[in-house]
Amino acid sequence: MSESSTKSGGWRTNKWVRAAIPALLLHCSIGTVYCWSIFSQEIADYIGFSKGATEWAFSFAIFFLGMSAAFLGNIVEKDIHKSSLIATICFAAGMALTGFFIYYGGNHPHSPLALIGIYLSYGFIMGIGLGTGYLSPVKTLMLWFSDRKGLATGLAVAGFGAAKAIASPIMQAMLENLGDGGIYKMFLILACVYFVMMFVGHLLLAKPADWHEPQNKGEKPSIMATLKTKPITNYIGIWVMFYINITCGLALISQEKMIVKCIGLAAYVGIISTISAIFNAGGRLGFSAWADTMKDRNTIYKMIFILSIVFTALVMLTGGIKNGEGHGLLIFLVLALIFIVNAGYGGGFSNVPTLLSDHYGMGSISAIHGITLSAWAFAGLTGNQVATYIVNHSGEFIEKAAADGHVERVNPTGYQNVLYFTLILYVIALVLCLVLVKPTEKK
Repeated sequence: MSESSTKSGGWRTNKWVRAAIPALLLHCSIGTVYCWSIFSQEIADYIGFSKGATEWAFSFAIFFLGMSAAFLGNIVEKDIHKSSLIATICFAAGMALTGFFIYYGGNHPHSPLALIGIYLSYGFIMGIGLGTGYLSPVKTLMLWFSDRKGLATGLAVAGFGAAKAIASPIMQAMLENLGDGGIYKMFLILACVYFVMMFVGHLLLAKPADWHEPQNKGEKPSIMATLKTKPITNYIGIWVMFYINITCGLALISQEKMIVKCIGLAAYVGIISTISAIFNAGGRLGFSAWADTMKDRNTIYKMIFILSIVFTALVMLTGGIKNGEGHGLLIFLVLALIFIVNAGYGGGFSNVPTLLSDHYGMGSISAIHGITLSAWAFAGLTGNQVATYIVNHSGEFIEKAAADGHVERVNPTGYQNVLYFTLILYVIALVLCLVLVKPTEKK
């Protein structure tokens, strides 16, 4: 889209109004899925189930995010208005139904129907909204910002990452001020708020008028034919390194609060969590925007994996998590690892659609990106669970005084052992990045 046409056409041809703002409205809404930890214990207590039982709702949400993106990518490709409307309805309906089943569970404690209803609402229905909502604005952004694709996609995906930092204090305040049943009231209120935000984004979102979408099979090759324009090992390399980056990120981030407590910073857990969220969002914007200046975007992944390997190895060799309390240098190394992994985790998300577009062009990018997001689905079922298994089956839990005087059980050796798992995977990802994903010129 030329600058002159953007200026002359008013808001209907303004790339910020037709792409950037609707992308932020959509991603800042669906990104609140990561606020789960704020209210998961509240839900468990209110409906009379263990926190472990309710945790599966979040895992299902991430799984169906990836799988709906994979299976509905063609719908996004053909009609972003239909896909963004599906996203709006499913996400808002999923939130509202979650609120209803929490209300039902409060009146019928220990009811399997309430738990299954939450799985279906927060996991499956909201998951479809997440997948279609995540995909819908990405190709549109790359078309409008063709000269700075990384900056544009990074801006939207940063909105997804920053949503937790923005919404968490609001949700916390709602839980504290809505009185009895505040947990289900919060879901019902937010369902209405996010429906309005996403519907406005749906109405504004539009591709550039001069973009010609291939319509027939002769003009537009199949997804498999597009992928075969390069050796299939090239795509496998991208998929697996994307999966590994998410798995390692989730493994460490899921234990982040307890790790911070192990190194003697229990009083600063909230502050450190906010800083790590900023690094997550900053990595989404910064890494992808930086990639715009590089000849080969895959260089960004090499940097992410090398930095992650170096700091993981340093914390492993020094026993930073086990020995960090009261030791300034070790505390610095552990915090640096947490912040770098968060930044790399976010940067991996924002850089993958532009990397795919450089390799396979823009014709079927939504569908190809959707298939690639299936890596997120499987990582959502493995990252947290593997880390939890390692913590529960290695090392030893000890009692540690929390900032509020309560005694908590932590496992410094177990958290330290998670790093062996992530280090091996990061090394594999770097090898794939260097060997399978071939350099390409930007298209």
